[in-house]
Amino acid sequence: MLGEGVYSLGMTHENHKKELETMLAALEGELKEIGIHNPENPSDWIAVPPDAADEPDPIDVADTAEEWEERRSTVALLETRYNNIRRALKKIEEGTYGICEVSGEPIEEERLAANPAARTCIAHKDDEATLPL
Repeated sequence: MLGEGVYSLGMTHENHKKELETMLAALEGELKEIGIHNPENPSDWIAVPPDAADEPDPIDVADTAEEWEERRSTVALLETRYNNIRRALKKIEEGTYGICEVSGEPIEEERLAANPAARTCIAHKDDEATLPL
């Protein structure tokens, strides 16, 4: 009986690993469209400015500035998701995946099914945003 549970848990983690790898590849694609990967820090992405016209008028300048700000905030959000997924994949390799970083208890399967990169159990999900990156 115990062997079945362990096998089942391992298969679940393998399914989550495949999903996380797919998510990571998609995020990398999105990030590469609006940013560059910092070669000195694998966790860091830097937004690149949008292409500007050769002789911009004031409206084009304002539009470019607005797009630049949107890119920076989008990169920040995607970078957080990217790093959480990388962290989850590392935890799978280390055998610590699915353990709440606050309580040390197992993370519920329904939480991992909804968010395979979750760092906390349902009871501590509001604390996840305050965890160190």
